[in-house]
Amino acid sequence: MAVSKQQKVDILAGLVAQFKEAKSIGFAKTSTLTVEEFAGLRTSLREVGATYTLAKKTLIKIAIKEALDIDVDLADLQGQIGVVCSNEDAVAGLGKVNDMVKKSEDKIEWAACIFEGEYKGLEETKVLAGLPSKETLLSRMVGSLQSPLSGLARFLDAAAKEVETQGKEKAWELEGKKEEATTEEKTEA
Repeated sequence: MAVSKQQKVDILAGLVAQFKEAKSIGFAKTSTLTVEEFAGLRTSLREVGATYTLAKKTLIKIAIKEALDIDVDLADLQGQIGVVCSNEDAVAGLGKVNDMVKKSEDKIEWAACIFEGEYKGLEETKVLAGLPSKETLLSRMVGSLQSPLSGLARFLDAAAKEVETQGKEKAWELEGKKEEATTEEKTEA
């Protein structure tokens, strides 16, 4: 079905608005994704504040130039080009599509991206898409901070139980236990 000139103007305006708001923009070549796979991808992208849009390469090129003043050449890419716009976390949307890239066999592939206002090629896009999201990094940091605290809590709990077991009033009244060396350790010394 042919797209009228007015429809192209509307599509272009929508793309420009999306690109201006996006923290990162990924370009993926799609060939044989099913409707169900597209729906699943779009649902997972909505969870992280990202969108996936299909449009003609010429419209994408014009919209990128108008919104970000960056020249991209998508003409040499085969197949349809999907545009992933990450609005909240620059890496999260790329990561969700990257999960689909890993799962599907040649149905969707990375082409390029625009990250922090710079056009990145295929290899750089693959690296960026493989990075953990901001949420994942924050949860890892919290886990790292909690580890020493939980160790201290276990130590204090064990000390409190030992104080109670020995019938002492204060932890510093506890006497350390000397462990005798085993016969193997005595012969090695």
